[in-house]
Amino acid sequence: MIPEIEKASKEEIKAYQEKKLEETLQYLNKNSPFYKRFFKENSIRLSEIKTLQDLQKIPVTTKDQLQQFNNDFICVPKTEIIDYVTTSGTLGDPVTFALTDNDLERLAYNEAISFACCGVGKEDTMQLMTTMDRRFMAGLAYFLGARKLGSGIIRVGSGIPELQWDSILKFKPSYLITVPSFLLKLIEYAQQHEIDLQNTGVKAVICIGEPIREQDFSLNILAKKIKKDWDIELFSTYASTEMSTAFNECEIHNGGHHHPELIITEILDDNNLPVSEGEVGELTITTLGVEAMPLLRFKTGDMVQAYNAPCKCGRNTMRLGPVVGRKKQMIKYKGTTLYPPAMYNILNDFSEIESYVIEIFHNELGTDEILIKIASAAISEELLLEIKDHFRAKLRVAPKIEFASSEEIESLRFPILSRKPIDLIDRRA
Repeated sequence: MIPEIEKASKEEIKAYQEKKLEETLQYLNKNSPFYKRFFKENSIRLSEIKTLQDLQKIPVTTKDQLQQFNNDFICVPKTEIIDYVTTSGTLGDPVTFALTDNDLERLAYNEAISFACCGVGKEDTMQLMTTMDRRFMAGLAYFLGARKLGSGIIRVGSGIPELQWDSILKFKPSYLITVPSFLLKLIEYAQQHEIDLQNTGVKAVICIGEPIREQDFSLNILAKKIKKDWDIELFSTYASTEMSTAFNECEIHNGGHHHPELIITEILDDNNLPVSEGEVGELTITTLGVEAMPLLRFKTGDMVQAYNAPCKCGRNTMRLGPVVGRKKQMIKYKGTTLYPPAMYNILNDFSEIESYVIEIFHNELGTDEILIKIASAAISEELLLEIKDHFRAKLRVAPKIEFASSEEIESLRFPILSRKPIDLIDRRA
């Protein structure tokens, strides 16, 4: 199930997107209180925006604007809104997103072709191991996508290894949809209860919320830990509420595929100009086909690298590499620039660490400080020194590390109303 536009030439994809861009601009100018004002204030002449390159004539849209003028982004009357969701608020206050019936259909289409990208077919059954409530878009999207694709789905929700295994053994799903670190808890439970991991019927996992690959697409430490005990295929996926679009790996595992019928992508530098081929920049998106809350040149905050060579799977679309980090979560520590994923990778390398949370804050001089709290049954000064030495070897600096109880860390990772684990707490102003 590869949409024809994704097998088209680069020139055909560009022409298709430019036609959709023109429709989007006219729609925004007619229906969006925010963008009507935005175009006027910035003297934007829409007649001059004909190509994807012409997008650079329009200023970017920021998360701050989306938070400040949230309701002004809504393009439809309240009677047309079917569903409300909110962002996770990782980088600020949560933002509300409204969806029409057509937006839900678009969401279903996106997830159906994304699942198909990972090899899911009508004959497959997927176990959904994330919440569908708490105003969470992703859980609903997965359900709608499976329904559109014709696949079976088991809605178990997050956590509770015993219930997860009961469903796996009872219904024999071929795919799991989960945060990859939770797979380690499933493996531990299986080993304690003599469940044969190689005879479960599960052939693959669609991994959400956490990275499973290095920048060269090799498996990272977390993924290697999983694969060591459970020989299943792992698919990486990247998405956000603001995009209403996902970038899923195919069987080649060389980045998440772009769906050009759903979204225009730009990779921009600090001056909001396109980066050179092969360079890391901030993913900036323009949604296509969204009715209630379309976004134009919206800066996601995620630092990524694009790959433009055709994929062996038959798609000619751009691919996104693993997220390097979030721009606002960049840390300048003792002269070294760090992103949280690099620290996660080091911590995941220690089997003695049961769980952890990273806190970032400013010291009395106003510079960045890092405190890592870890839970371990093997508390010792030797383990602490070994972890710090590992940080120095990999990142050239060693943050402050302290032991904490599992209960304290779990309360930090799963605050009230949380929908997914929080591994980083940014206390900087």
